[in-house]
Amino acid sequence: MGIRQSKLVRFSAFVLLLCLVGCDDRPGAARVSQKNAERWVVMYNELSPEEENVIVNKGTEDPFSGEYDDHYEKGVYSCRRCGAELYNSSAKFKSDCGWPSFDDEIAGAVKRLADADGIRTEILCAKCDGHLGHVFTGEGYTDKNIRHCVNSVSMVFKPAIANTERAIFASGCFWGVEYYLGRADGVVSTTVGYIGGNALNPTYEQVCTDTTGHAEAVEVIYDPVKVSYEELAKLFFETHDFTQVNRQGPDIGTQYRSEIFYVNDKQKQTAEKLIAELKKKEYDVATKVTKATKFYNGEDHHQDYYEKNGGSPYCHVYKKIF
Repeated sequence: MGIRQSKLVRFSAFVLLLCLVGCDDRPGAARVSQKNAERWVVMYNELSPEEENVIVNKGTEDPFSGEYDDHYEKGVYSCRRCGAELYNSSAKFKSDCGWPSFDDEIAGAVKRLADADGIRTEILCAKCDGHLGHVFTGEGYTDKNIRHCVNSVSMVFKPAIANTERAIFASGCFWGVEYYLGRADGVVSTTVGYIGGNALNPTYEQVCTDTTGHAEAVEVIYDPVKVSYEELAKLFFETHDFTQVNRQGPDIGTQYRSEIFYVNDKQKQTAEKLIAELKKKEYDVATKVTKATKFYNGEDHHQDYYEKNGGSPYCHVYKKIF
């Protein structure tokens, strides 16, 4: 099945699910139904013709042509199609075979299948079945005596940052919060999830009942050399209506509250300083400042939602204030 046809199938399934579950007329129900429907629809990143030839059609890039063939920076190699992490840079070694070589994978990230040639063993992304390359044993390159021979176009590299810091913000639907914070220069990664409640390991469906006490939130890992916590906090305020209580636009409930979860006293002081500035500007600030508790990662289909599905936030709009 080609990429366009498979996308059409996924889109049709998504529309059907929306028709089945989208009849609820409660405030915010249509969006909740859409989120629930998304768990049944696997969305992939757009691929170039060259990438599609390798990842979908099981082709092979020319030897010594890939961008990661002679690449040894510290970081993580992820699947270009779905974003799942595949290999740590510590497992990469120089083999001079013409393709990136690894002697170990991240646990559970790669699966093996007998190749159609009846001789080799194919390796695929365990999450999306994207073709990576082949695995060989007994060559003696490293003590592990194994070589994952991987096409560069099957992967995307994310460099490691020596010293990162962590911040957590909640301001309504976490799709929109992540959309803006994830685009800030200096942000290394973002994760949507749940924080501030009283239930262990909450699911999206449980949080949507408005009984667990959790807020939809975004955990931000950032490089403080490139962006400060204050800059991120200002962006947080400038991309939502911080005067609304337990809601954001059409989304109503305590899970959509405006709240900053600080991880140290310096963050707390910065947040309180910015709130004081906003009050001087005569804003009726509803944002709470709370010490961070355990952050629970959200489900995979909620991560990087707008990046995967296109579009832009429906209740988050940038407005310069500071």
